Order: sequence, then structure tokens, then C-alpha cells
Amino acid sequence: MVSAFQSEESLIDPASYRNLAADHRAYRVGDVVSVYVLETTRAKSQAATDAASGLDVRVGLDSPSTRYNARLGMGASNTGGAQTTRLGEVRAQIASRVIEVEPDGRMWIEGEQVLRINGERQQIRLRGVIRPEDIAADNTVLSHRIADADIELTGVGVVSESTRQSLVYRLFKWLRLM
Repeated sequence: MVSAFQSEESLIDPASYRNLAADHRAYRVGDVVSVYVLETTRAKSQAATDAASGLDVRVGLDSPSTRYNARLGMGASNTGGAQTTRLGEVRAQIASRVIEVEPDGRMWIEGEQVLRINGERQQIRLRGVIRPEDIAADNTVLSHRIADADIELTGVGVVSESTRQSLVYRLFKWLRLM
């Protein structure tokens, strides 16, 4: 006989239960893992040209009474150089959710974070694949351990608007007037 205080169902769901001594790293859909984004990119391209040419023609005529000398010279040189340097750096920590687990245990993660700083809206979005062995004991993973990583940082506001080129400037640049 079952009393009014006893139940035949357990209070613990066996499908989602993890005991206190269990490993608490992400391993299934819906789990959250913290990603430390520490990315630095640097690219540099440099080119230089240096060319020179010259032509010198001398003509002379001597006679007993006069001497004629003529000289014609032409020369040209060209020197040019260009350098492009680009540097980018992103440092952030994003909580990302496991959205899919592949049969071999690899996990697709996705996360997004939005910050508003002085009216400027900044958004960082992350997506990629992580391996269970790359997740640290504190449930974190470094961004350089993410395969097929797609990390995007965008900003909208006064600062990003001020860096855009005006229509007039772009037109002059297109016409090669600048």
C-alpha cells in the first residue's frame, strides 16, 4: 500500500541528472560553454619599383676654321612604392550554446553578445565546431580551438558612422581626383 506522502515517480529526471562529482563540461545540445576570444590578425603588403633610362647623342664636326659640337640628351626615371598594413584584434568572452552534437562527439556552438557603450551598439557573434577534449575543466574553450570559426564584430553608432567615407569623397576617388 502506498501512503499519501509516497510517490512512484522519482524527483530526479535520469535523462538530465548529473551528480555533484560529475564532469560539468558541455556535452549535449543546450549546454553552455564559455569561449575566450583572443584573436589578432596582421597583414602587410609592400611593393616598390625603380626604373631609369637614358639616351645621350653627341655630334661633332671639325673643320680647319670652325668647330661645331652638338649634344642631345634625354633621360627618364621612375620610382614608386606602396605599402598596405592591416591590424585587427578582438578580445572577448562569450557564453555560447551547443546547438548540435555530431556522432563523433564534436559540438557545434553558437553565441552572440550585444554591448551598448555611450550610445554605440557593438555586437559580437560566434559560430563553430569544438571537440570535447578542447573544453577545459572550468567549461571554457579558447577561440583558436574552434574549427570552422566564424567570428564577427560589428558596431553601429556615432563612432562607426564617423569612419564612413562621404558620398562626395567616394565619387572623387572613383574619378581618380583624389
